[in-house]
Amino acid sequence: MGQRNELNFSDDAVGRTGRTAVRIEAVRMIRSLDGIPAAFSCGAVAIGNFDGVHRGHARLIERLKQKAAEVGGPVTVFTFDPHPVVLLRPEAAPPPLTWVERKADLLADLGVDAVVAFPTDLALLRLSPREFFDLVVVNSLGAKAVVEGPNFRFGRDREGDIRLLQEFCRQAGLALEIVEPTMDGEGIISSSRVRERIRQGDIDAAREMLTEPHRVRGLVTHGARRGGSLGFPTANLEGVDTLLPGSGVYAGRAYTAGESWPAAINMGPNPTFGEPGFKFEVHLLGFDGSLYGQPLEVDFLSRLRDIHPFVSSDELKRQLHADVSAVRELARQWEKRPHS
Repeated sequence: MGQRNELNFSDDAVGRTGRTAVRIEAVRMIRSLDGIPAAFSCGAVAIGNFDGVHRGHARLIERLKQKAAEVGGPVTVFTFDPHPVVLLRPEAAPPPLTWVERKADLLADLGVDAVVAFPTDLALLRLSPREFFDLVVVNSLGAKAVVEGPNFRFGRDREGDIRLLQEFCRQAGLALEIVEPTMDGEGIISSSRVRERIRQGDIDAAREMLTEPHRVRGLVTHGARRGGSLGFPTANLEGVDTLLPGSGVYAGRAYTAGESWPAAINMGPNPTFGEPGFKFEVHLLGFDGSLYGQPLEVDFLSRLRDIHPFVSSDELKRQLHADVSAVRELARQWEKRPHS
C-alpha cells in the first residue's frame, strides 16, 4: 500500500488523542495437574498447543463448548508450556506465535473456562499414550468428553493417534468428537501457515486466519533518537519472545498501562541513514510521555509498504506523514469492526 519506502522512528514515545481503554479480563490458568479445582473437572477437554489461536482452533472450541454443555461441565483446554519440540528437538522448534498468558486470554475470549498450561518436562513426554490418557484426561481432569482434530497425536514419540484415542475413550466411557480442519482458499488453516505468512511480512493474510491480530511484546530501550529528530519519536523494542514479522512498515496498536494507541511500526533497517541493523520501532500516535524500561505490547493490523531508502530527509518526512495518516484511517476502521 502506498510508496515503497522506509519508515524510521526512533526513541521516545509521543497527547492523548487516539488512546483507547483496554478491556482486562482474567482466565483461570492452572499450572499443575495436582488438585485441579472441582469447578474445572468433569467437563469437556481439548488437548493441544493452540499456538496463535486461529480460526481452526475457534471452530474446535465452539464444538468443545457444545460438548461441555451436553455433559454439564466446564470448557477446559490442556496445553503445553513450552511446546514439546523445544525439549525434544530444540533446533527444530518453531518460534511461538503467542506467549502462554496471551494464549489463555485468547482462549478465554472464545469461551474457555480454564486453561491448564502444563510446564512441559521430559517426564510428561516419556509417558506412553495410555499413561498420558489416564493421567491427564481421566485422573487429573476427570473429563466426560474429549474434542480433538483428526491429526491429534499424544504420548511418547507421538505414538498415540486419533484411532487409539477413540479406543481409550470408548473404554473409559467418554464421549469423543473429532472436528475437521477449517479451510480457506489456500488449504487448511494451521499455526504453521500463520507462522509462514508472518515471517514473510504478509500480516494481512495472517490476520485473516487468526481470531485476533498477531501480538508481540517487548521491553522499550534507548535508540538513536533518529525518529525524534524527524518529529516522529518511537519506542524501540527488544527482548521479544514470539515471532516477529518480516521487514516492512505496518499499521498497528500499542498497549501500555491499561490503554492502547494507534501505532506506526517499522521492522528492519534504516537505509536512508546507512543503518543496516534490524530495528523494531513503534510510533504511538498521540502518546506523550516516556516508556523507557517499560513493557509494551503491539498488535500488527496491516502491512503498509516495504522499506526503501529515501533521497533526502524531507522526502522521508513526507512519507512518514502519509504513513501516519494511513495508520489513523486503519485504526478507525478497526475500532468500527463488529465484535463477537
